[in-house]
Amino acid sequence: MRRSNAVTYFEIPVINMERAINFYKIVFDFKIEREIIDGYEMGFIHFDDNLEGIAGSLAKGDIYRPTKSGVILYFHTNDIDFTLQKAIGLGTEILLPKIVNSNLGFAIAEISDS
Repeated sequence: MRRSNAVTYFEIPVINMERAINFYKIVFDFKIEREIIDGYEMGFIHFDDNLEGIAGSLAKGDIYRPTKSGVILYFHTNDIDFTLQKAIGLGTEILLPKIVNSNLGFAIAEISDS
């Protein structure tokens, strides 16, 4: 049996799929493919088996409720400052300003989905 990390897939609840696809394409440069599955509108974020990370999608339907009190997802970016500028340009809220961890070699910030 193949072992796996705990998380293998995520779904981001959305109310307006067009707005959400536009947001994630512009801010993170994601390629998103739309599908209807079991009556739910899905926006699958491109996944490459040759890269690290997990698969996920945007999800719209009666069972999906956007919230700021749920799970927090951290997306990879090669330029966090540029990514934050793009998000701000789309009206996002900065929930946690950029923090740099020099010892571990990374920076993080938290934003709300616009």
